[in-house]
Amino acid sequence: MKVLVANDDGINARGIKELVGALSEVAEVYVFAPESQRSAFSHAITTSQPIRGRQVEFEGAVLAFETTGTPADCVKVGTRLLRARGIEIDMVFSGINSGSNLGTDTLYSGTVGAAIEGNICGVPAVAVSVDTHEATHFEYAKKLAVAALQKAAGRMPSNMVLNINVPNVPEEEVKGVKYTVLGDRDYDESFSETEANGNEFSYMYGGAPLMYEGLPDTIDVIASQKGYATITPLQRDLTYYGKVEEIKNWGIDE
Repeated sequence: MKVLVANDDGINARGIKELVGALSEVAEVYVFAPESQRSAFSHAITTSQPIRGRQVEFEGAVLAFETTGTPADCVKVGTRLLRARGIEIDMVFSGINSGSNLGTDTLYSGTVGAAIEGNICGVPAVAVSVDTHEATHFEYAKKLAVAALQKAAGRMPSNMVLNINVPNVPEEEVKGVKYTVLGDRDYDESFSETEANGNEFSYMYGGAPLMYEGLPDTIDVIASQKGYATITPLQRDLTYYGKVEEIKNWGIDE
């Protein structure tokens, strides 16, 4: 098995080192990751300037490059560069991210964006995250990532992403795994003014996730809130199929 590993926290982040170390015990690992932090880049790609890469040493990897690109760039360029060298990737992994990627956060996530780019390149993918920006416990996330490679390879279609989120607690304290759907992920949002001068302004976005009550733990946000690891199958098709016929009657083309 050959896997490509990317992330959005940057090639020097602890999470990607932990993931590569775990996967390298069962597969050939190739790393293409941003040279620095690229969180919340969603599925952005670079078109206005060249994407540059530099080969680096990376423990556990057969080959590793740091790039100037986005997480999605890393997968797009990585799969093609490796294919040109006769190396076909069987699965893309993205992470391990510091900070969960649950519910509607998946729309902003560079971690999930990199995984979905794997699909666009014809490869099934797995996104792995730990539920805090100060992640310290990667054991269970690594265990699920390796299990996903061993048990899902050959079963996953090339247009599928497994989105794995794990609490930041020791493995024995994780309550279990829930197979979930995406939910809403709302925040107590804040926009803090950092500078204002005449016709210019500067704001910093922030906020803590809201806690929910009375909702089932079949929803990823709720299961995570209750201390479970979650696994959610994703696809990139955003079509609202139930409305295709209805909108024909709206007369937009008349």
